Amino acid sequence: MAAVAPERPGATSGPEVTVVLAGGHEGGAATGALRAGRPLADAVRAALAAAPGPVCVVPMTLGRDPALIADCARALRWLGREEGHGRLVLAAPFATVDHLTAWLRTAALKAVRQSPGTSAVLVTAPAAGPFEDADLFRVARLVRQYGHHRWVEVAFDGGDPDLAEGVERCRRLGADQVALIRAAFAAPAVVPAGVLDVGPLLSDAAVAQVVRARAQEALHRLTHGQDGIAEGLDAEHGHGYAHSHGPGADHDHDHGHGHGPGPAHGHGLSHGHGHPHDREPGHGHPHGGGHGHSPH
Repeated sequence: MAAVAPERPGATSGPEVTVVLAGGHEGGAATGALRAGRPLADAVRAALAAAPGPVCVVPMTLGRDPALIADCARALRWLGREEGHGRLVLAAPFATVDHLTAWLRTAALKAVRQSPGTSAVLVTAPAAGPFEDADLFRVARLVRQYGHHRWVEVAFDGGDPDLAEGVERCRRLGADQVALIRAAFAAPAVVPAGVLDVGPLLSDAAVAQVVRARAQEALHRLTHGQDGIAEGLDAEHGHGYAHSHGPGADHDHDHGHGHGPGPAHGHGLSHGHGHPHDREPGHGHPHGGGHGHSPH
């Protein structure tokens, strides 16, 4: 697989595979990712027509956009009924919330190196839905639990609380210096005055390294007849409002595919290959108090 081709936004090409990146509310467009839907479908269709090799779609989520994974899976399932049968594969998502937590801890440490007086960290991302936004509060709590800052707060670019409100809260709590760290690929539209912007969560080189790893894993699975689409279709299961069934009620919701016998599968995160992040930059152990490693 070749490096990202700048003349092909959203895709990387090589003699054997074309990799197409799909992005959602976490700012994946900043990586060249295409919006799931018609732009993604058109890019995949064009890739299928341009070369005889497989086409791999990588959902560019940092772990808080299961809808993106499911949307990618639906697009590939539909395209697979046409010219893409046997040539399409859905990669595991770019990252999980565990990766995100570790990378944010690394960014928080970077803030201290850049400005030793930093006493509060403001974790930011573009506003999305209530469940996706709530996930970011959980991540921030883990960053604080295993970090070195007294205050770790959350604010949303274009949401509630917005960045200015988040900074004001930090200062009311007593923080002299506030550092902004991004839980997204894209930079916020405006950084409040007097706030340290730590910069991108990952370098371009680190992003490219993870994408290559995801594509390689996906292609390996495809050689064994596993295209990842069924797992992707189930990515949203359990995300959102819970629902219950009365006594004797049948659970006959159509999730787009059946659950056959055998062990349960993951929800679009690992695709049954253990720890796909073992070789990735910046992976730490956020649940064990370990230290993240800089991806740069």
